[in-house]
Order: sequence, then structure tokens, then C-alpha cells
Amino acid sequence: MNKIFTVLLFASQLVFSQNVAQQLDVAVKNLMSSTPAYSANMSFYVADEAGNFIYEYHGNQGLSTASTQKIFTAAAALENLGKNYRYTTTVGYSGHLSGNNLSGNLIISSNGDPTLGSWRYEGYQPENFKQKLMTALQQNKIKTISGDLVVDDSYFDFQTIPGGWPWNDSGNYYGAGVWSVNWRENQFDLSMNGKEMKNTNVELPNVKWVNELKTGGNTDQSLIFTAPFSDVAYINGTLPAKAVTVSGSMPNPPLTLANEIRKWMKEAGIELNGKITTASLQKINGEAVSASSKSNILLEYQSPTLDKMVYWFMRKSINLYGETFIKTLAKEKKGNGSFEAGIDHLKEFWKGKGINASMINFADGSGLSPQNYVSARAEVQALLWSRKQPWFNEFFDGFPTQGNGMKMKSGTMKDTKSFAGYHSSKEGKKYVFAIILNNYQSSNLSDALYKVLNVLK
Repeated sequence: MNKIFTVLLFASQLVFSQNVAQQLDVAVKNLMSSTPAYSANMSFYVADEAGNFIYEYHGNQGLSTASTQKIFTAAAALENLGKNYRYTTTVGYSGHLSGNNLSGNLIISSNGDPTLGSWRYEGYQPENFKQKLMTALQQNKIKTISGDLVVDDSYFDFQTIPGGWPWNDSGNYYGAGVWSVNWRENQFDLSMNGKEMKNTNVELPNVKWVNELKTGGNTDQSLIFTAPFSDVAYINGTLPAKAVTVSGSMPNPPLTLANEIRKWMKEAGIELNGKITTASLQKINGEAVSASSKSNILLEYQSPTLDKMVYWFMRKSINLYGETFIKTLAKEKKGNGSFEAGIDHLKEFWKGKGINASMINFADGSGLSPQNYVSARAEVQALLWSRKQPWFNEFFDGFPTQGNGMKMKSGTMKDTKSFAGYHSSKEGKKYVFAIILNNYQSSNLSDALYKVLNVLK
């Protein structure tokens, strides 16, 4: 009887899977025969929780993924760094302390903490870092600093933005670059009243604005253009006549942090006789780069744990976090804090998990570059492998719930949409899936893909 039951159960599951596959095939063919899909490409792959194949449509084809690529970076970071990994920002000095005088430079350094000054974490916000820094200076009775305030941003290499990022993305908040010392997620908020600039939430040192905004419409259609280390920022496009907030990426986060610290010290009556600068600016100017001594430490400030960062990385699609993870993996695994070394490691890592290297042609760690080409099958393989790891609950928690109850990461670029995730149907069947659609000429890309994914419900 048990053998008969097992055979019947297997047969019923097979029939059920065949029915789902047939329904998926109909939905896919309807989508790909529609007018907006005339020149579109799709990669789609579905498996059950055990990894058994259910359906594919060009599952091996590499396409631009947008942000579903973050699943590869998040899982690799959790596995290689550990969910309890923390970044450390250090406040130290060169020279010596005598009485109330620091005869030398005050130096801030970090190994790339992307959350320093972030507003997302209770206890880790800008005022929390300010309070601990000022307390450390006051406990050491420092009233005068004879040298400079230096932010040592030399832990990673000099390149702050991955090659291949579109110019019209990199100046906006989601296109913020990666420094060794990041601040406020390298984002500034610009208060606008129509096309008139009112103020920013943080001062951008030495930056001059070129404003060619126009007013019109009901939504924000503006673009901000900034470049690393540049002192020119440009904004154009249209904004509604009402007051709105527009967010951009800081051209020099380490210098912005130094400027804020100088203000904090002035408020506290601490005199800085020298200037504010960074290791990168010293390098640009051909000066000797200042570095803090490991023996002259005033404060070690640690970040939230990596699992907390992965949550926000996945839930809010923060590109800065992904590119920081890439550089951190490069530094930890290759001894070279570059994007190139980090991407090489990411490819090697997933190739080692059985994914065909031709299906994971990564260009960055966040998916913002249109030069990324990844297949749906590769994404499903990564999701299936992650499901077996001890940190899976933390990984899974970051996936947003979308499409009326499906736990999945989404990706969006011009004429491109992707979803990748996990779903339990009303019959209790557990699916792992990824779907990528490129060059679909419609404003309703999500709805188009939902009509396919609804079959899994």
C-alpha cells in the first residue's frame, strides 16, 4: 500500500507540474506575442524548492537584470564575510597630545562602512556618531588642534564608481559612488520650490551649482549630475511648481564629513588651526598622504552587523551597499580593494557553486550597469543554493513582498524589468523563480510579468 501511495503521489505531482508548465507556457507566449514585446527578449526559469525543473523560456540567456543581480552580491557577502561582520571607523591622530593641545593632525579612517551617518539604523544615525566623536575629544581634553583634520579614504582604491554606470544615473542618490569613508549614504537632499533651490540637508564643500530646471507637470522629472571630486553640480529637467525634495549623490563624501566635523568642533569650542582635507585630495594635489597611527586611537566606531545591511540592501535596493560589498570582498579575498578584483571574486564564487560562468557576466554588484548580463537560470541556482545556508532567514527577510503576496526582489531599468524570489502557492507548492524582460516597450512592465507569475499562485 505504501509503495502504491508513493507512486500515486509522485504521479499526481508530475501531472500538477505539467499543468503548471503548460499554463506558464501559454502565459509566456501571450506576453511575447504582444505588441510591446515585438523586439523584446525574455529569460525565465522556474524550479521547485528541491531544485526540480518545472519550466523555462530561454532560461540560459543572459540579459540585463537590473537589481535582481543583488541576490548574487548579498549571498556572497553573507557567506564570505559572515552575517555578524561589522565595519569600523577609527578616529586617531598623528603627533602627540600635550595638555589641551593636539600637536598634529586629527585623522578619521574607515574600511568602507556604508552605514556611517545613515538614517536607517537606530543608534547609528549622524547624531550618534557626532556624540561619540565629540565625547572622545572631550575625554582627552583636546581644545586645540595645531594640524589638519584629515579623512583618510585610502583603504579602497581611488575609483569610486564602477565602469559602465550611465552618466545620468551617477549624480542621483541611487548612483552614489563608494569611498573608503562614506557619509550619510553619500546622499544629499535638495529642497526645491519649483526651480528655485532653497537649501540642502548637508553642506557640499566648494560645490557650485548650475541650475537649468524648468517648472511643469506634477512629478519630479529632474536629473542631477555630479562627478567624484568635482566642484560643479548640474541640475536640469522639470519639477512641479510646488515644494519638493530632490536627492543626489555627494561628489566628495569624505570632505563633506570633514566639513561637518569642523562645525561640530567649532560648536564645542575646539579650535582647528589647520585645514580640512582627505587622503584622496592629498593624492590629487601630489602631497604626502596622511595616515593615522594604530597606536594613537581616540575612538573605534563600529557599524551595524552585515545582516542588517543586507536587509536594507535587498528591501530598498541601495546600490551603494552592493558596490561597497564588492570592494570589501575584493579587499578581504584578493587584498585589492577595487571593483575589478571584487567582480572577479564574485564570478569565481558562483562558478564554484556550479553556475556556468557564461550565465553570470557581472559588471557591478548592484545591477545598475546595463553591461550586466545574467540568465534567469543562474538566478534560480543562486536562490536554491542560498536556501540551504545557515544565514538564509536573514537573506530571505530582505526580499520585499510584491505582486499580491510574492516574496521577490525586483529590478527596473528603462524598458527592463526583472523579478527573482520564492513563492508558496495556495496548493502548498513551493517555487523558486526568476524572470527577466528586456526591451519591452510599455509603461506597464510589472503588470506584464505579473500575468505570467500569477500562474504560480
